[in-house]
Amino acid sequence: MAKTATTDTEAHVRPGQASLVKWVFWPTAVIVVGLSVITMIKPKLMEVAFQSITSWITSNFGWWYVLLAFVFVVFCVALGLSKKGDIKLGRPGDEPEFSLMSWFALLFAAGMGIGLVFFGVTEPMSHFVEPRPGEDVSGVISDSTEHGGEVATTTANRAQSAMATTFLHWGFQPWAIYVIVGLSLALAIHRRGRPLSVRWGLEPLFGEKRVKGAFGNVIDVIALVGTVFGVSTSLGLGVNQITAGMAHMGWVDESNPWIKYVLIAVVTACVLWSVLTGVSKGMKWLSNTNLVLAGGLLLFLLIVGPTQFLLKEFVQSIGYYLQNYLGLSMNTSAFQGDSGEAWQAGWSTFYWGWWIAWSPFVGVFIARISRGRTVREFILGVMGVPATITFLWFAILGGNAIYREIHKTPGYESIIGPDGAVDSNAALFQMLAQIPGSAMLIVGAMLLSAIFFITSSDSGSLVMSMLATGGDTEPRSWIRAFFAVATSVLAAALLMAGGLEALQAASISVALPFSFVMVLLAIATWKYLGDNVRRNEKLRREAFIEEIGEAYGLESEETGSVTKKSDTWWRGLRK
Repeated sequence: MAKTATTDTEAHVRPGQASLVKWVFWPTAVIVVGLSVITMIKPKLMEVAFQSITSWITSNFGWWYVLLAFVFVVFCVALGLSKKGDIKLGRPGDEPEFSLMSWFALLFAAGMGIGLVFFGVTEPMSHFVEPRPGEDVSGVISDSTEHGGEVATTTANRAQSAMATTFLHWGFQPWAIYVIVGLSLALAIHRRGRPLSVRWGLEPLFGEKRVKGAFGNVIDVIALVGTVFGVSTSLGLGVNQITAGMAHMGWVDESNPWIKYVLIAVVTACVLWSVLTGVSKGMKWLSNTNLVLAGGLLLFLLIVGPTQFLLKEFVQSIGYYLQNYLGLSMNTSAFQGDSGEAWQAGWSTFYWGWWIAWSPFVGVFIARISRGRTVREFILGVMGVPATITFLWFAILGGNAIYREIHKTPGYESIIGPDGAVDSNAALFQMLAQIPGSAMLIVGAMLLSAIFFITSSDSGSLVMSMLATGGDTEPRSWIRAFFAVATSVLAAALLMAGGLEALQAASISVALPFSFVMVLLAIATWKYLGDNVRRNEKLRREAFIEEIGEAYGLESEETGSVTKKSDTWWRGLRK
């Protein structure tokens, strides 16, 4: 095993004093700025290019994304159930920095984002209207079901399948992906005293020399580019939804593309003001406010909506999801031809790519807040808490929409458009418009998206700057400002080149190279934890022999091999 630092201060980058890692920053800047400029100059050409890239990756690597996401879940479960799960993310005497409830709250915050607001109604309704090709839910949606009456079998099957598919995309897989990056970083910074940079997660596999050199630079470039594109995708989704909400209220003309660009500029200006003036408390206040807004919206919809139905649907959908988990997780639409491939590109392949692109961003956050936790606690907390809250979110928002579509509640106006499709940008507002206090709810939902937009850009620029400086937790303001502007410009460029399809293509594309890095991170983590388990067992055996020798006045060759340092270390660990 490669030599590691003996104390945190020996390896950690001092806040605010790290220089730019030129071979990480400049290649990333060239890729991001270059692609943004080309896309803005030739949007139609790039739109065709993005479509071709998406088609090629889905055709040739869609199965890889599906398999990898499932394997990561198995990997996390195996780690949690093994002796490796007992290892602490820190030194023997380290205690958790946050209480259990505070830690859960922070994990919940990590799980919330623009995506949940954007897809909360859109995804369940989209799957309800147009199920995955090959799903055994044939037939039309019943329009004869009265309020509170029995639901036709075909309609019920569509609704159940829609919720299970949504749970698949937002459940265990994304958080297992985050665990792979987060756990490798947590071990690096809390146990080995390394800087907060993705490259150091590979140290157990490749050694310190390679990780410090050109190989490590390549790894960080891949991670950094993926993070930029992942955050840009979220920003693009957010501005699409905010524009749709403003159009729904009659404030703007949604067909005017400049509305979106102005929104991006305003949000970027807010982030730059925060970065350049150092007003971090304002961002923390916004983050906390958004959690309250999200919780308030969820509770209000649960109480005002069909409460008993939503609670039943929540429980039943989790059961159906777990019952069909293997089949759902491994479904690649292999027998559905072009229609199956198109569905995969728009949903599963996009999601797995998006989560992989986002994983350095989320991984850095959950690694930093998890000092003192065991590997088992880390896996259970990261995979269990956010997934459960996410299930509840979709059950209430999506369940409200599906219930009203099925039962045709008084005054209901269908979310399904004349073309038989769901407007992904406006679906949330169309549902909220039919609930008491709709105007307040719609404004609140727009505010929710806007704050998520601002906080995602702000925190995203921080993580990107940390990666570009080799792990500096307080990077210089101009570096953060650059990444805040770069992600916003890239989001605007992608919107010019096809909107949602371009955003999806970006995530799918950049995730491919980082997916192989994640495989290496998983292998390195398994190796490092395995080495620690073997070392701990050896120390346990030697300490036991020494205690027996002390108790009965016996001596052995093995007793003498226990140094005072290792004995002290083990006694602390055992306590």
